[in-house]
Amino acid sequence: MARILLLHSVHGLRPAVLQAAERLRSAGHEVHTPDLYDGRVVDTPEEGRKIQEEIGRDELLKRAVTAAAPHVDGGLVYAGFSLGGAIAQNLALADEKARGLLLMHGTSDLSEDVSTEIPVQLHVADPDTSEPVDWLNAWYLLMRRAGADVEIFRYRGVGHLFTDPDLPDHDAEAAERAWAIALDFLSELDA
Repeated sequence: MARILLLHSVHGLRPAVLQAAERLRSAGHEVHTPDLYDGRVVDTPEEGRKIQEEIGRDELLKRAVTAAAPHVDGGLVYAGFSLGGAIAQNLALADEKARGLLLMHGTSDLSEDVSTEIPVQLHVADPDTSEPVDWLNAWYLLMRRAGADVEIFRYRGVGHLFTDPDLPDHDAEAAERAWAIALDFLSELDA
C-alpha cells in the first residue's frame, strides 16, 4: 500500500479528483486529497487562475505542506493534476522520505542543484500548450541529471486535463491507459 497525497488542478477539488482517489483506494492505497482552495471549484482555467493568484503561490505551497505533514513519516508518494502536479513535484523534491512522484498533466520548474533518487512518472497530452515539448525535454534532462528515475507517457491528440470526465479535454481511452500505467507504477513503489 502506498500512501499518496493527491493534489487537485487549478479547477479545485473537483469530482474527478475524488473519483481518482477512490480508484487508487480500490487498488489498496491510502489517499489524502486536501482542498487547497477552501471549497471553491471552477469550470474554467481562467477562473482557477484567479483563485490561484488570490491565494498566492506561497500560500498554496504552505497549505500543501500542512496537508502532507501528518503523513510524511512513513514516506509519501506525491501526486497531482496539472497545478497540483507542480505543487506535488516541489513537495516531493523537498522531502527526503518521498517514495515517488506521479504527475498527471503538469510539472514545475527545477533548480540546477536539485538532487533526488525518487521514481517519477508523468502523463501528459501531446501536444500540450501548458507543457510544450521543449519544456518537457529540458525538464526530463534536469530530472535525470538530478538522479530521478523518470518515465514520460505522452497521449497524442488529447486535451490538457484528459483524465477529467467533466471537462472538454476528457478522452476516456487515454484516461484509462494513463490510470492503468499509473496503478502499475504505484504497485511497483509498494513492492
